[in-house]
Amino acid sequence: MCRVLLSINPEYVEKIFSGEKEFEFRKNRCKSDVDKMVIYCTAPVMKVIGEADIVEILEDSPSVVWKKTQNKSGVTKDFYDSYYAGRTKSVAYKLANIKKYKSPKTLKSFGIASAPQSFVYLSR
Repeated sequence: MCRVLLSINPEYVEKIFSGEKEFEFRKNRCKSDVDKMVIYCTAPVMKVIGEADIVEILEDSPSVVWKKTQNKSGVTKDFYDSYYAGRTKSVAYKLANIKKYKSPKTLKSFGIASAPQSFVYLSR
């Protein structure tokens, strides 16, 4: 298993930490089996601010994944549909044991020079 650092917009980071958003949606599944997500909050924060365990990965058609995640998606149906428009596959990472760091960290402290467009694998 491995860790992955994901770039997430501040609006959704807040929803993850409040418990409103238990699923992180992506268009593509990580190739490696990941069990930990490190959360990088994009501009204007631009810091690594927490982490979560990935306890399940749902991968199916967008309509099937939405039915399973809608109550804790943290996004509107319109946003979800727009995000997956023209796609036949949806990926949702179910998060648990969400931990906010006491002090935000830099990407450099993880050996990363710049923010990933979507995600980057981290060594243990």
